[in-house]
Amino acid sequence: MASNELAQKLQRRLQLEESGAAAEGEVEAVKDAAAAGEVEERSCLTASADAELSAKLCRRQDINEGAAQPRRAAVFNPYTEFKEFSRRQIKDMERMFRLYDSGRDGYIDLMELKLMMEKLGAPQTHLGLKNMIKEVDEDFDGKLSFREFLLIFHKAAAGELEEDSGLLTLAKLSEIDVSIEGVKGAKNFFEAKAQALSSASKFEAEIKAEQDERKREEEERKHRRAAFRELKSAFTQ
Repeated sequence: MASNELAQKLQRRLQLEESGAAAEGEVEAVKDAAAAGEVEERSCLTASADAELSAKLCRRQDINEGAAQPRRAAVFNPYTEFKEFSRRQIKDMERMFRLYDSGRDGYIDLMELKLMMEKLGAPQTHLGLKNMIKEVDEDFDGKLSFREFLLIFHKAAAGELEEDSGLLTLAKLSEIDVSIEGVKGAKNFFEAKAQALSSASKFEAEIKAEQDERKREEEERKHRRAAFRELKSAFTQ
């Protein structure tokens, strides 16, 4: 009887020891899995960082080789980005841009630029037109967006265009006042003007002038409508 009880106790003790070893094994396995997970996560992060850096390097290489794919530019505000120009000048540039954007797609392509230069009296060769676009083509799409069109006058005003540049010819021949200032050294002109009048106050003054102009036009329309009603009532009597 005693030997049976002793045998049962020994068997029970062995079972407890085996279960304890199994539990320890499970804990170690969990720890190993967690460590492996951390290593894998770090590897993924490293791979992600390497891929991002590789993509940037590839993009830079494509730009240098002239094979970069175009990227859509973010929406911009011409009045805040090109502060050296007045609202009226920017609107004049916008009207000119729309005039030659015959496709109405928001871009001036090679053929539209060709037509523009012909109408301005300064026709260019096919290679010359491509070089003109390349000078300001920031997104490498082979055509001019409105922002890139504004860059032509920005560079002309800052004296950043060569004398034989087709873009400088475009700026000279356009009817926008800034082209003349740009050729004659408009950088100094704009700096002197900025000292006399801050950009903020100039912007506010231009907006007020536009509002006054709209009010004057509205008053004229009211007077014309009143005169028409009086004339109509005279005929109906």
